[in-house]
Amino acid sequence: MTGTGILGTIQLAATLVFALPVGLLGLQFLLDGRILAGVGFVVVAVLMVALEEYLTTPTDVPTSIAERAVGKVAKTPDDEE
Repeated sequence: MTGTGILGTIQLAATLVFALPVGLLGLQFLLDGRILAGVGFVVVAVLMVALEEYLTTPTDVPTSIAERAVGKVAKTPDDEE
């Protein structure tokens, strides 16, 4: 899963740059009466964003391991209370 920090925001913005035109094309097809193609493009656009957000990629694995290791070693002031 993408981090919620600045890098996660940048990755989401990059995904939206590609997904929004596909979704808008799908909406235009729906308005023109081409239901099957319109729904298909909208589904593809939603899947583009959903997969980017929720799919674990090989680059996410080292980050996840490092976050767990740091969480076990370093305690935040909230954790100590």
